[in-house]
Amino acid sequence: MPVLIGGFGNWLVPLMIGASDMNLPRINAFSFWLLVPSVIFLLGGGKIEGGIQTGWTLYPPLSSISFSGGPSVDFGILSLHLAGLSSILGSINFLTTLVMMRGPEGRLDRMALFCWAIGVTTLLLLI
Repeated sequence: MPVLIGGFGNWLVPLMIGASDMNLPRINAFSFWLLVPSVIFLLGGGKIEGGIQTGWTLYPPLSSISFSGGPSVDFGILSLHLAGLSSILGSINFLTTLVMMRGPEGRLDRMALFCWAIGVTTLLLLI
């Protein structure tokens, strides 16, 4: 899913709707570059105190008391928040591109199924 939406979709969706580029290219770049610190924090949290070992969930009140302390869990939670923010910004960009950047004859009933799938997926992500 991230490959289809983030990587391939950024290139294919504007071509399929007749647009020159994504609607908000700066948000597109920002959502991409938020993934870099997210991966760094996730890998860094794995190196501190034996890693992020919280049991079945990362959310501290639901995980074991013995595993929820320490900066490694904080790094893991920060990593998940940055990845979520990246997904939300990418979803906003896709929805505004699908709505605002269609060509002059680009009616919604003639839009490709892949564009509809991207639109529904990103709308559900924002809800």
